[in-house]
Amino acid sequence: MNGRLILCSVVVLVASLFAQPAWAQKKGKNSAKKTTVVSNDSEIDNYDFLYADDGYDPTGGETINHVMDEAFAHLGARYSLGSKGPNAFDCSGFTSYVFGRNDFTIGVSSRDQYAKNMPIKRNELQRGDLVFFTSAHSGRGVGHVGIVVDVDPATNNFTFIHASTSQGVKVSSSTENYYGRRYVGARRVF
Repeated sequence: MNGRLILCSVVVLVASLFAQPAWAQKKGKNSAKKTTVVSNDSEIDNYDFLYADDGYDPTGGETINHVMDEAFAHLGARYSLGSKGPNAFDCSGFTSYVFGRNDFTIGVSSRDQYAKNMPIKRNELQRGDLVFFTSAHSGRGVGHVGIVVDVDPATNNFTFIHASTSQGVKVSSSTENYYGRRYVGARRVF
């Protein structure tokens, strides 16, 4: 029994050495042409076409990193209604300032930003997206905006940086009761 097992293993090994992979086989009249196999060293690593229109950043995340660096540079800045930075912000002043420093015009108010940028579903959220909430004075409409910092793909919960009225620029979570029940939607800038 062991001899047959060894013999079968040898036959499979030898056959695999001489077999041509299915992807390299040609069908039809041209099957006699020689097929060149590309080594892993020269494998194509440009997959841009896979990410077209998906918020793909062709700079390899460089733009998102610049946006997030700018946002975190203002952590702790005070809140002031109508302020557009750089020392004090309201929520939309903060987001428009951060994106503006990276050459993006996203709108001036939270409602304007909600209307002008590309709608996305919550399960599509990624770092750098805008998230919108109602506020005490906006009824069911948009009244507050922040920038996504991180997303848990299993739960679609996220953290975001924003200018809060009570503590200025800070990071909050969608799991906090206040924001969890006020979430309106999300938009993608790039």
